[in-house]
Amino acid sequence: QVQLVESGGGLVQPGASLTLSCVVTGRPIRTFNMAWFRQNPRNEREFVAAITWDGHNRTYADSVKGRFTISRDIAERSVYLQMDSLRPEDTAVYYCAADVSYQLFIAAATFDYWGQGTQVTVSS
Repeated sequence: QVQLVESGGGLVQPGASLTLSCVVTGRPIRTFNMAWFRQNPRNEREFVAAITWDGHNRTYADSVKGRFTISRDIAERSVYLQMDSLRPEDTAVYYCAADVSYQLFIAAATFDYWGQGTQVTVSS
C-alpha cells in the first residue's frame, strides 16, 4: 500500500523560507513522477512543482518559479519543496502527490496517490 506523508508546514513571516518534506512508502520513489499541489483558502487547488520519475526534469508553476525548488532523495524515500521568499499568497494546504505514469502531466486528476496535506501560512 502506497502512502505519502507530508511534514514541515507552519506559520512564517513574508520573505521567510520553509522546507516541506514528503515520505513515500510502499513503492520505490523512483517509480513515480512526484509533485506538489496546494489548495488555497478559496478552495482552489493548483499545481506548484513536479519532478519526473528519472529525476531529469523539473517543472514549476509561474507563480513560484525562481522561489521554490523541488528535489528528491531516493535513499530517504522523500521529496522536498524548498520555499524561499514566501508571500502571503503562498498561504495554502500543500499536498504531495505521486503518479505512476511514464509521462508527466501536471493535472491533479492524473496523480494516483496523495498525502494528507500540510498547512503553510505566510503572515506578518
